[in-house]
Amino acid sequence: MIPQREQSLPLCRNHLNSGGNHYEYYRRSVNFSVFSNRRGKFGPLEEMTVPMNDRACYFGDGVYEATLARNGKIFALKEHLDRFFNSAGLLRIEIPYTREELTAILYDMLAKMDDSDIFIYWQMTRGTGIRQHQFPEKGTKPNLWIFMKPGKPADSSKRLKLTDVEDTRFLHCNIKTLNLLVNVMAAEKAESMGCGECVFHRGDVVTECAHSNVSIIKDGIFKTHPTDHYILPGITRMHIIQICKDNGIPVDETPFTMADLMDADEIIVSSSTKFCSPACEMNGTPIGGKAPELVKLIQEKYMEKFENETAN
Repeated sequence: MIPQREQSLPLCRNHLNSGGNHYEYYRRSVNFSVFSNRRGKFGPLEEMTVPMNDRACYFGDGVYEATLARNGKIFALKEHLDRFFNSAGLLRIEIPYTREELTAILYDMLAKMDDSDIFIYWQMTRGTGIRQHQFPEKGTKPNLWIFMKPGKPADSSKRLKLTDVEDTRFLHCNIKTLNLLVNVMAAEKAESMGCGECVFHRGDVVTECAHSNVSIIKDGIFKTHPTDHYILPGITRMHIIQICKDNGIPVDETPFTMADLMDADEIIVSSSTKFCSPACEMNGTPIGGKAPELVKLIQEKYMEKFENETAN
């Protein structure tokens, strides 16, 4: 007998196959079922178990991606998969799926969702093995975890309050790893201060935010930190740069300082869920708001891109 539930709860699936292990989580708005067979198990998220010796538990030894879907279509999936495979390669994690196979897995899970707007998260860990700092024994299969839940883009019409903190992360910020403790502490600082994001800076040089990129507009020029090892190469950041170039807005990919940020005409926080969100305040001091027409143009073009790629 397959139990049926009529409530909005997370679901998951534990699926073993010859290519590797993957743990899939999804959430439906109405009925859901739990079942198991030779190839895997679906169940509520709170009932899901994963190996205690998964290297994510001890070392954060893995990489991840996240994006949105609408109308059964995953936004910017190619770009997210490119970054996912690149991050894994830099950590010498061999993904046991092709891009096409992983795409099929994600869409298989997405088809089980009842909602139109979905947040999708997936991660690949180095696998399961007894705790040791060096890699597990040869032949250890990576673990793929997928989590889905209802989720929409943030309301970018609301300007964000910001705070800041010294960037004390390691020097591999270009890799989208599971090692996010400094980001967690920075995000909690922002939350405790009623802010929408926390800006990282190394000395006076701005890098990015706790879970977003940050850019500025000054004298009609869109300025953003270059994609070096100090920042994650954001997908939304990349799209905004292209929108600027397509619409005659000059782009300057060079480092800028906290003083530049405070003096900027606009400050833009960008991510896969925030899209293009302008800021209005830094630690209680008003900032930005001097080029709303450019912010509106970028926001409208970005939403147009999202809607076109996820239209029925």
